[in-house]
Amino acid sequence: MIDTTLLSILAATALAGIGSILAAALLSLTVMSRIVKPMVSFSVGVLLATALLHSLPEAFESGADSHALFATLLAGLLGFFLLEKLALLRHSHHHEGDGHGHHHGHDREEAGKSGMLILVGDSLHNFADGILIAAAFVADPHIGVVTALAIAAHEIPQEVGDFIVLLNAGFSRARAFAYNLLSSLSAVVGGLIGYLLFDRMATWVPFVLVLASSSFVYIAVSDLMPQMQRRPKWRESAVQVALIVLGVVLVYVLTRHAHGHGHLH
Repeated sequence: MIDTTLLSILAATALAGIGSILAAALLSLTVMSRIVKPMVSFSVGVLLATALLHSLPEAFESGADSHALFATLLAGLLGFFLLEKLALLRHSHHHEGDGHGHHHGHDREEAGKSGMLILVGDSLHNFADGILIAAAFVADPHIGVVTALAIAAHEIPQEVGDFIVLLNAGFSRARAFAYNLLSSLSAVVGGLIGYLLFDRMATWVPFVLVLASSSFVYIAVSDLMPQMQRRPKWRESAVQVALIVLGVVLVYVLTRHAHGHGHLH
């Protein structure tokens, strides 16, 4: 017979992951997909705030060695740079209309490779969330429910940010939704592994969170921000800054209440 705690963990991680994806899809695939370019600024605010105001503080407050965490952050940033470099090296740097006879959709496929980086980071983040939910349920089922709800709430703006990044990278709406839904299942995997190997996994969580954060920072700084620099007009710059601030404030408000529920010491 399956342990009721394990069933609760699996149900909570699935609902937290899928629930946040559905809520984010409702927002980003209806209202926000019509204005993808301006919403890239919002994504920058969300990704940086998720990494710097939530995930990294959570990791460093866990009691893990700070030097090892910074080394992981450095390795993550360089690793994502190399991943993108490898993807770019495979690019032909030719486009559909350049006379080289590329098939329809070639540009979208090429752009999609860089979009995959956000999915890697998102999967790591969801995996860590699953472990945190498992830890909370093992401690107290009531804390587990609160933690799952808190994680679902603060995931919504991040998932919206991810959708916008994927749409901006050339993904179709259906493909962006499918890939995000798939990455959310890593929360269930994290919950299962967290339950089965709790003692050992507790020490890994901070490092997984730092790796996920490194992907969010890298994508925001190396991919999204340079796109925003191409629009030097004051009015557009003001809108960009306002949307970045909106993304940061939204994550801050939602994670301020969630912060602390999923601590692992």
